[in-house]
Amino acid sequence: MMSAASKYDVFQAIADPTRRKMLRLLADNEMPVTVISNHFPMSRTAVSKHLRILSESNLVSVEKVGREKRYKLQAEALLELKQWLSFYEQFWDNKLAKLKYIVEHDESETVQIQDVNKKS
Repeated sequence: MMSAASKYDVFQAIADPTRRKMLRLLADNEMPVTVISNHFPMSRTAVSKHLRILSESNLVSVEKVGREKRYKLQAEALLELKQWLSFYEQFWDNKLAKLKYIVEHDESETVQIQDVNKKS
């Protein structure tokens, strides 16, 4: 079990679908926990726990305004994720290139067969 002083990394933070939804919600503007919790079917305490994990992973910043805390997306933290994913794009590009070749190759064969059938 992690200690209270532990920090979460970006990958741990986005592993939970609820936290991913929270990030999407905060992409447009900053919000207090009361507004955020209205979007989720869970207690405000549970929402606060998710927000704490997002904060510890530097995906959101917290600013105290009066008596409330406002949460704001810190998209710079997602660069780590983008860099990690960009390495794997090469495999997608390779698969897509192969698929394109197969589709185009099959299309040209189909056209040739149709041309032969028309001549017969």
